[in-house]
Amino acid sequence: MAGRALDAFSDRLGRTVRWLAVPLVLVQFAVVVLRYAFSTSLIQMQEAVIYLHATLFMLAIAFTMRQEGHVRVDVLYAALPPRRRALIDLIGVLVAVIPFCLLMLWTCWPFVAASWRIREGAIAYGGIPYQYLLKSLIPAMAILLLLQAVAHLCRCALTLVGRRVDHRAGQLANGA
Repeated sequence: MAGRALDAFSDRLGRTVRWLAVPLVLVQFAVVVLRYAFSTSLIQMQEAVIYLHATLFMLAIAFTMRQEGHVRVDVLYAALPPRRRALIDLIGVLVAVIPFCLLMLWTCWPFVAASWRIREGAIAYGGIPYQYLLKSLIPAMAILLLLQAVAHLCRCALTLVGRRVDHRAGQLANGA
């Protein structure tokens, strides 16, 4: 099933990019130590924090959706039966997530294309000279989230037609 393949891809990507948190924390720690202990700073290190942070969160967004880790009002949602939760999720994905992804793709594309065309450089003088790669994370994020939304829609549709689906595992509960 396509939904399972999309889920597996999101899982692999999420489990890989989560390791970016380690260098993110280490580099941020080094920036703070350099600044407050030695009264100096390196722009490349400050920008590395931005690049690592953006990469981590932009590429992990689909994994977070897959793990149902995004913010929602769980007090009411958790008490609902599975079909009602699936209906709410389906409406939320169709009304909010998919339009958001499409809007992001539509609005960011000219800026990302222009950045690639001129090979846009560092944010600050002496910084990391690959801002066009950083900007490429925006459409990548939108595409990854859109693909995961499609997988989530598949699970919701199966639940609504009476098939029991473990949403977190993405597998049919009855083993089919």
